[in-house]
Amino acid sequence: MAAEGSTGSELADRLRIKPRSKVRLSAWNPNDTLGHEKVAAQPVLAHGLERLVSLQERLYASRTTALLVVVQGMDTAGKDGIINHVMSAFNVEGVDVTSFGVPSPEERAHDYLWRHHLAAPKRGWIGIHNRSHYESVLIERAEDLTPPAVWRKRYAQINAWEQELTESGTRIVKFYLHIDKDEQRARLQARLDDPTKQWKFNPDDLKTRARWDDYMAAYQDALEKCSTDAAPWYLIPANRKWFARLAVAEIVAMTMDNLKLDYPKPSFDPKAIVIE
Repeated sequence: MAAEGSTGSELADRLRIKPRSKVRLSAWNPNDTLGHEKVAAQPVLAHGLERLVSLQERLYASRTTALLVVVQGMDTAGKDGIINHVMSAFNVEGVDVTSFGVPSPEERAHDYLWRHHLAAPKRGWIGIHNRSHYESVLIERAEDLTPPAVWRKRYAQINAWEQELTESGTRIVKFYLHIDKDEQRARLQARLDDPTKQWKFNPDDLKTRARWDDYMAAYQDALEKCSTDAAPWYLIPANRKWFARLAVAEIVAMTMDNLKLDYPKPSFDPKAIVIE
């Protein structure tokens, strides 16, 4: 799946947040494409989607492992686009996509991880979470919805929960789609200017935008404190939508390929079966 830029494994290594490393989002260029060119990347992405078809089939057939894909980012970062374009390679029979919004009264009556555990994929399935359990240390922190004494404890709790899922047979891969404030302005304006996209515009997005620095600080801490060997974070430069889709497809395919899954052997002798 190599293009003119990095190969799949090299790209993943360059975008992965190493455990216990310091993260400064200002040092990551959201326009970076790591040497990839748009024209050359298109057939690479197409081939990557084909790989995902085969890899999902083996995951579903084996029923030994689950895959949880977490997609996070600021408003307009491209979360829906990643899911629609990259994850479209997957058969819907075997995939659950969950979008997490404001918790319902029932969800508020439980601990903050309860609804996310309910949405964790079963073995053989892929779970795609549009926003996730990290909202508890992102929006709740940036919007002052939760006291610091509470959200500061959650990084360790999240790490422990993800470790539990991993030990129970779920592979976790997490993507933060990194755009800058100028790119977000352009995308928000494009929504306002296009009558077919105005329904996607939410005036409350401007309130979130006004707290940009608070959100960047929250994302930095989440990436820094919660990228582990069991559940790595990948920081995806996302100003160029085509590159973000390519990078996510490469990394998901690599993650699934590393599971070394194969089709299960039948419980009977196929050669002994005669179909008349």
